[in-house]
Amino acid sequence: MPSPIFGDAGNVQVRELGSQAAELSGILEGVQAEIRRHIVGQDRAIHSILTSLVAGGHVLLEGVPGLAKTGMARALAGAIDVDFARIQFTPDLLPADILGTRVYDAASGSFRTERGPIFHRIILADEINRAPPKVQSALLEAMQEGQASIHGETIPLPGPFLVIATQNPLEDEGTFRLPEAQVDRFAVKIMVGYPSREEEVAIIEMDGGSKEARPVVDGADIQKVQALSRQVYADGVISRYVADIAAATRDPAGSGLDLDGAIQHGASPRASVWLMRTARAHALLDGRGFVMPEDVKAVAHDVLRHRIMLTFEAEADGLRPEGVIDAVLARVPPP
Repeated sequence: MPSPIFGDAGNVQVRELGSQAAELSGILEGVQAEIRRHIVGQDRAIHSILTSLVAGGHVLLEGVPGLAKTGMARALAGAIDVDFARIQFTPDLLPADILGTRVYDAASGSFRTERGPIFHRIILADEINRAPPKVQSALLEAMQEGQASIHGETIPLPGPFLVIATQNPLEDEGTFRLPEAQVDRFAVKIMVGYPSREEEVAIIEMDGGSKEARPVVDGADIQKVQALSRQVYADGVISRYVADIAAATRDPAGSGLDLDGAIQHGASPRASVWLMRTARAHALLDGRGFVMPEDVKAVAHDVLRHRIMLTFEAEADGLRPEGVIDAVLARVPPP
């Protein structure tokens, strides 16, 4: 049943979306189940990636090598039956290697556009921080606008379009810091951790098994899910709750938080937008046509952790963005 915090207009919209949300939730659960057939021990990361896909946002994965980050991206592409491209970022990579270029066709005596891997629907940007900023910035237009410009020609990208970028937190040699403008284009940043002992045993035993995920839905189905996600009802009190959370990261003292001098930059308005979008997607994955405060809390860490910049002193004292988010969620009262 709809939450009592929603007004009559909201309840009408919730009832209209309820049956569709429940049906689509079952389909999306099938996608998750198919990915889990190939990836063991990363259930939370898989759910977060699918949440971002439904919300229409891109994903930044951070974790040490060997945690199936590439496997998750490949399995997702197989489960939703869309084309997939893996781009290995290296220091010698050029923007044209991603976007494509104009080449001379001797047979016709004219130039034609040779499209790069960015024109696939799911892109794995592997070790994105190993390429120089000029190459990383080649993704900005594609991620934000859903299009690519090649020698003055602007070409729309096929949908659904999802960039899954990975970075290794252990190595600094041969890496480049991601520009803040690009980091902010990722809807979520997901921390990929080690599996449990039991999960690792299962990984060892399944080694050499099936590598290809079976299609559960297709790209057109995902686009319908994305459109429905934007219709999930969020009452005004939820919007104010999201705004209060973002405001608390910018002015912690004004929200009663003892974080003086710890935060250099708080969450931007884009963070608030993605907090709401992913909360809607989270509700849809849960089979609901309305957003609850619990949905906002469930996605807050993934949406905010890469958008809160701490001061050097705070980092030296061991404070991390996750600690700030925990404090904010504990302090800001939900509706």
